[in-house]
Amino acid sequence: MSTRIVVVGGGTAGARLAQRLPVTLLGEEPHAPYNRLLLADVLAGRYGPEVIALPEAREPARLGVRAVRIDRAARTVECADGTSVPYDRLVLATGSAPVLPPLRGLRGAELPSGVHPFRTLDDCLALRGVVRPGVRAVVIGGGLLGVSAARALAALGAEVMLTQQGERLMERQLDEHSSALLRTHMEALGVEVHTECRVSGLRQQGGTVTAVELADGFVLDAQVVVLACGVRPRVALAREAGLDVRTGVVVDDELRTSDPYIHAIGDCAEHDGRVYGLAGPALDQADVLADLLTTPGALATPGVPATPGAGTRYTGTRALTRLTLAGTESLDLAVFGETTAAPGDDVVQLTDATRRAYRKVVVRGDRLVGGVLFGDLAAVGTLARAWEGDEALPDAPLLHLLTHDGGS
Repeated sequence: MSTRIVVVGGGTAGARLAQRLPVTLLGEEPHAPYNRLLLADVLAGRYGPEVIALPEAREPARLGVRAVRIDRAARTVECADGTSVPYDRLVLATGSAPVLPPLRGLRGAELPSGVHPFRTLDDCLALRGVVRPGVRAVVIGGGLLGVSAARALAALGAEVMLTQQGERLMERQLDEHSSALLRTHMEALGVEVHTECRVSGLRQQGGTVTAVELADGFVLDAQVVVLACGVRPRVALAREAGLDVRTGVVVDDELRTSDPYIHAIGDCAEHDGRVYGLAGPALDQADVLADLLTTPGALATPGVPATPGAGTRYTGTRALTRLTLAGTESLDLAVFGETTAAPGDDVVQLTDATRRAYRKVVVRGDRLVGGVLFGDLAAVGTLARAWEGDEALPDAPLLHLLTHDGGS
């Protein structure tokens, strides 16, 4: 391929594109691309860093290189090491960055000793280096990332406290019943769970964190604090280049930004008003873009309206969230679609208290619109296919949806 394709970012989306096409991949991290979903297992000591490495790119990546500026007129990417990389097509796969909450004692990007984000392999290795049995660790954030981090720290023998501002754990994904099961699961591991509590500040001594202050005045002594307050798309590079940015970098069905020679995929991309922030859509976008960049005539000519129906297009992803964490007490859950029923919807739920398992589906008319599975994912394959296909359900009792274990 004579077209020079440069990819900025070595996460899930960028690595997938580099596996499909001969590209110049600029990775800010010094490590080869890895599976971020398995970081909690590395932290817990179940996997070594080499185990979570992604398949190699077709061309050697440039690692430890940070892109700092895009010169759209010259079509070059300027890097922090002083080099300039020319491109014919540029792909932004800059991913997302952890949200640092506005807390007293937390100013700017310089974190006090003992305070750690949990987003990268380096974050994970730094935590591994300081956590010992008996260390008091506070995890701020009770979403998917916070739950994963708290479990891993507990597996290392730390005394873990998990704080969540909302009413329940993983409230964006789980319904009330499955969230209650998750809390029971975490407490059985020795994790002290605090919900409906807002962290207001950090106490320090000599630049080292000593405690976490809650808004109600309660204080949690801490030697380690993990920030798991969510992520936001990394869009600074795109914004400074003058590209159209809202929550993410705005792209069309060709995953093209407001500059026809620049594309965006993965956590940094916003398609049809939505930023997914999940691995499944990132892989879908990378695959669609790989097809577009290699199929003659698939991409519309810059400045010329696309021919209707020509070539591959990205039309969105029906994203399923699945979490499987190993250990003495394994955790398996899957969530998809709308888990809260609207008026007129049918809901079927099955609960197995002995196995701490729960299944629920929401059906609207003859369509499966959402579901939650906790502790038993045997039916997830059947349910996911029915949901992703958006086809009429078979004329069978709704209970069949939850009892037919057609493979996961």
